[in-house]
Amino acid sequence: MLYFSRWKTISIWLLVLLGVLFALPNMASQSTLSALPDWLPKRQMTLGLDLQGGSHMLLQIDRQGLANDRLETVRDDVRTSLRDAGVGYTGLTESGSTVQVRVRDEAQIETARTALQALAEPVSSGLFGTGVVTEVDLAETEPGLFRLSLSNEGIAYRLNSALNQSIEVVGRRVNELGTTEPIIQRQGEDRILVQVPGLQDPERLKEILGQTAQLTFQMVDQTNSVDDAINGRPPAGTRVLYSTDEPRVPYLIENRVIVSGENLVDAQATFDQRTNEPVVSFRFDNQGATRFGQATQQNVGRPFAIILDDEVISAPRINEPILGGSGQISGSFTVQGANDLAVLLRAGALPADLTIIEERTVGPSLGQDSIEAGQIASLLAGFLVFAFMIVAYGKLGIIANIALLANLAMIVAILSTLGATLTLPGIAGIVLTMGMAVDSNVIIFERVREERRQGRSIVQALDSGFQRALSTVIDANLTTFIAAAILFFLGSGPVRGFAVTLAIGIITTVFTAYTLTRWLIAWWLRRQRPTEMPAGAVSYIPFDTKIPFMKVRNWGFLISGALTVAAIALFFTVNMNYGIDFRGGSSIEVQSREGPADAGDVRSRLTDLNLGEVQVQEFGSPNELLIRIGTQDAESDTAEQAAVQQVRSVLEADYEFRRVEIVGPTISSELARNGTIAVIVAMLAMLVYIWLRFEWQFAIGAIVSTLHDVIMLIGFYVLLGIEFNLTSIAAVLTVVGYSINDTVVVYDRVRENLRRFKKMPIADILDLSLNQTLSRTILTGVTTLLALFALYLFGGEVIASFTIAMIIGILVGTYSSVFVAGPLLILFNLRPAKTEADQTSDAPPAQPSQA
Repeated sequence: MLYFSRWKTISIWLLVLLGVLFALPNMASQSTLSALPDWLPKRQMTLGLDLQGGSHMLLQIDRQGLANDRLETVRDDVRTSLRDAGVGYTGLTESGSTVQVRVRDEAQIETARTALQALAEPVSSGLFGTGVVTEVDLAETEPGLFRLSLSNEGIAYRLNSALNQSIEVVGRRVNELGTTEPIIQRQGEDRILVQVPGLQDPERLKEILGQTAQLTFQMVDQTNSVDDAINGRPPAGTRVLYSTDEPRVPYLIENRVIVSGENLVDAQATFDQRTNEPVVSFRFDNQGATRFGQATQQNVGRPFAIILDDEVISAPRINEPILGGSGQISGSFTVQGANDLAVLLRAGALPADLTIIEERTVGPSLGQDSIEAGQIASLLAGFLVFAFMIVAYGKLGIIANIALLANLAMIVAILSTLGATLTLPGIAGIVLTMGMAVDSNVIIFERVREERRQGRSIVQALDSGFQRALSTVIDANLTTFIAAAILFFLGSGPVRGFAVTLAIGIITTVFTAYTLTRWLIAWWLRRQRPTEMPAGAVSYIPFDTKIPFMKVRNWGFLISGALTVAAIALFFTVNMNYGIDFRGGSSIEVQSREGPADAGDVRSRLTDLNLGEVQVQEFGSPNELLIRIGTQDAESDTAEQAAVQQVRSVLEADYEFRRVEIVGPTISSELARNGTIAVIVAMLAMLVYIWLRFEWQFAIGAIVSTLHDVIMLIGFYVLLGIEFNLTSIAAVLTVVGYSINDTVVVYDRVRENLRRFKKMPIADILDLSLNQTLSRTILTGVTTLLALFALYLFGGEVIASFTIAMIIGILVGTYSSVFVAGPLLILFNLRPAKTEADQTSDAPPAQPSQA
């Protein structure tokens, strides 16, 4: 195990060198990187929106609105088809997803059937693998009564087409804003994910994405009174639309469209040469220019309306024919308003309305603060872990720290190479990895010390220690990896970033522990030829402890049972502090522009807005506040946006909006469901893995112990009033992984001792195993807690609740590994009780003296 061929040595150090080489660009500025040779790696990690600022929005297509529009089209097609065929009809109505019509003359039924059958012909499609889709199903429920129903596959086809077109339009609109590297991608059947890093004005993005931008040019009807149309019923072929002015001006508009935005080839914001007001100049294609020219020739002296999303932007009078195919739109625009309209027109109209169902916006100043906080926390965590390892293991601790540095470099290198996004929870994942990565080395070193105490030489102890610790390290890390993998597949946003860093950290940890650490120890043995294992500066725990854990197991069960019942009772009697991720609503972090923030004044201002439940509290520093607004309307996702807009209008003059999170009721229910599923699936996956690796008693014991930890953690959330949000699921799953990790280390030693001492009672086996792994349990817990305390104290307020939950979870997980997981094996009758004679005949060998 300690021999390395030349090619293995070269391979190990080549990987480490590549890791350092690909990680270094993250420590240099762009100007420095541009001066380096092209063959050197220059790719840096992508910073998440919570670190560099920007906006994350999840848009959803209005499926019902799309179906309603399609139904109206079918109704109009039925009317047109029957009229063209000369068929008389009556009772043309629509209901639900069906259009119904009755043919008056029985002699025309066959003609009507033929005409309507054309509307039910299949259309070409790439969906469902058939190449065609039947959008409309035609049925004749009785002679002369026809029903045309929208098919589910037809609606899915329209939805898919609208989604693909919307992605293109949204992409063009976002790119017109001049932002760098936006992410626009499909999510599910009817959603679009938009992430725009570094965006300075998220409100402008929302306005641009929220408009359908359906532009039409239509004539104004002057033959009828608009007031009569408003008070009565608009004449056939007309409708009343209002202008964007204040006060709004009504217009009676002819339904006939002269030309639409589809015929535009260009639109630019310019200034009117006469008035110097911002306007939008446009240019039509040949077809649009011809149609617009003909319409203006025939209607000189009449006004025509320029309509955007059913609102009249302007209604100029046609003084002379406009034959050049170009013109301008005026409407009391600001410069930005003209620019935004030009962006919308150039990008094209959306085929359906898009609703913002989730928004997470971080200002650039908060992002910079988060970066600085993460750097400070990481450096302090690294210092504490490194110092502790040296204190505990001396020279072996230095070797472990070198391996840890290489480990961190490889994590950063892999993240950079994959183009992964580093988020604030991702930094937490790296810091947590620093605490947990030493666990593999601790398991190995403690095993080496144990082998040495049994009389083996240093070389034999090191070789045997690495071999015997291998299965424990793999089992412990693989169970944590399962939690990270499930978190990645079922999580979203920053939580996925946390899962990625944790999973990569686990892989690099196992690699460095069993290659680099072994190589360094082998090199140290050859160079130093030591006669004794290096000792740490402090002997933190006696080598040969004989704590009778199983004698107090009933007390452990009693305490754990009482606390579990209390936690469950708290959960059902005290309202848990759910974040907006799970209950919907809005969360806004603001910073006073001058002096300390006044929570009472802000609360008073917001109360006047009648927004329902509003909470205002100090957050981080005296000049920062956190505002929480409850769900506005359980049936609508747009109400949350309107509520935040009202808050902006009231507070923007005095406060900077540093972070805005809006979660509508649609997405909040999904997040809650997915979070619950993630925890359940993770525990089931671990149950199966442990069942395969051990026996069923071990699997059930590990899951019961882990379930105990989850309940305890939830109880602490309720008791302390900590906000339970999306990152809390990450905390719970990480605690699940850590708890299983700790339990597996104990169980692995129990399994080994069961094979060695075949007649020893299970209680004695458990006491022996727990004492043998006690030093590892304490060391790993201390190093992980040191890293987490650094993250809690200096990582910033945003992830403070996440970190304190991790601290509590690790304390509970360490306790349960000793006082819950172990004693459960006795209850499950893992080994039947032996006679007193058997018990005395199979005692473990005495430990040799260290002298």
